[in-house]
Amino acid sequence: MKISSTIRRNMQVNGRGTATIFGDRQQNWQQFGDRIARLAGGLSNLGLGRGDRVAVLSLNNDRYMESYFGVPWGGFVLVPINTRLAPPEIVFWLNDSGATVLMVDEAFVDMLPKIQDQLETVKHVVFLGDGGAPEGMLSFEGLVNGNPAAAAADTASDELAMLYYTGGTTGRSKGVMLSQHNVLYNALQFAPKVGFRSRSVYLHAAPMFHIADGTCTYAIATSAGASVILPAFEPGAALRAIQEHKITITIWVPTMVNMAVHYPGVESFDLASLVDILYGASPMPEAVVRRAMEVMPHTRFHHAYGQTESAPILTMLEPDRHIPDTATGKLGSCGQALLGVELKIVDEDDNEVSAGTVGELCARADNVMLGYWKQPEMTAHALRNGWLHTGDGARMDDEGFVYIVDRVKDMIISGGENVYSAEVEDAIYQHDAVAECAVIGIPHEKWGEQVHAIIRLHDGQAADEQDVIDHCKTLIAAFKCPRSVEFHTEPLPLSGAGKILKAQLRAPFWADQEKAIH
Repeated sequence: MKISSTIRRNMQVNGRGTATIFGDRQQNWQQFGDRIARLAGGLSNLGLGRGDRVAVLSLNNDRYMESYFGVPWGGFVLVPINTRLAPPEIVFWLNDSGATVLMVDEAFVDMLPKIQDQLETVKHVVFLGDGGAPEGMLSFEGLVNGNPAAAAADTASDELAMLYYTGGTTGRSKGVMLSQHNVLYNALQFAPKVGFRSRSVYLHAAPMFHIADGTCTYAIATSAGASVILPAFEPGAALRAIQEHKITITIWVPTMVNMAVHYPGVESFDLASLVDILYGASPMPEAVVRRAMEVMPHTRFHHAYGQTESAPILTMLEPDRHIPDTATGKLGSCGQALLGVELKIVDEDDNEVSAGTVGELCARADNVMLGYWKQPEMTAHALRNGWLHTGDGARMDDEGFVYIVDRVKDMIISGGENVYSAEVEDAIYQHDAVAECAVIGIPHEKWGEQVHAIIRLHDGQAADEQDVIDHCKTLIAAFKCPRSVEFHTEPLPLSGAGKILKAQLRAPFWADQEKAIH
């Protein structure tokens, strides 16, 4: 199960069919296959060896998609970089991964001088944008057009192909190692179920650095369908793209769906082509589902649950279950296990619990990661006893429908982005005035959850909410920074082991909520 085999098949069965549309540029699968082979040849000529890492820091574009296939074609490892990170975080990802090549577009060229002298392993910077490459950079088009096509590397399907970074519970991001088999297996698990076909037209509106769009990138490729690529999500642009290109399928987080269905004049768009929307990161609020079904009566909604460690999808709630909980409705659930996935709920001692009992959700399947990059102890803990421990508190009913009710891991999901409290706390503690802090997620109508900081200052020190937020923005991505700050004069409550009792701090905010997460 190799990424190169997928492209060779597409060239054979749908060579003249559209592969990508980005602005005025369009190519078919025959052209796409030729370009990624030439990209692999160009990277090889830079001196890259098997397993070397190639990082991409860019908004969505067709060259980014070519990298998803051309990098593993050459036997290299792709490292997508979150475009919303602060410069210190980007430096850490690049150095930790040991990336040899960094690809950037116009949006990030100006950032390079600020970080370049901190990069330990990057030898080549490749410009993904249009026009000539800035001084000191190589041109992506030069790599593609100036080198002969390379034969696909003779890699094993279980070799590392993708390195996706995710937040760390200790305040340190960790690289999730995914093989070609992991990502293609997951694509084949859900693609036919959701509606990916050779006639499908998929809209890339979610960020391509995120594994949610990444898995759909492989799903549309395994189906030999077409990709229409937007640089980023903007509701008006997405609605226009659906109308103009007759989009049939896309993936949006609930916040994006909400923005689109409440966009002024949404009823004037012809959205009849959009048959399927895959969404995840959080359940869809019932009010949003009802509005979406009014605006898009022909569209089916599929709720996917998973995590980066499972490449990423583990469960799916099918369209006919998108009604409030009844004998057939399971709107509060994230669905049942995908084909090829085995799930169980366990207690603190890893013993399986009975139906309806809350515990930690565990999974095993061929889409589960190889492990964490350079983190053997963390890998062993996450994959103990042969099962991926998700860190999500859940219950399962007697039909196998899973309900996520809490988080074992200290994580917040805001607008579809994972925020690990420890990362935010680490940034806050670097403020000289802060003596103690705890970061928790609190309910938010638009974003699902909001990052909230509770702080005690050193005696005689002063700081206000904006001071704390501005300080954090210099160290971590803006989406991770607190949206609200609460100051305490008394010490924060501690457990017998000396840990801050976050459950006690969270309780008042969630008292009137059905679940302890959104």
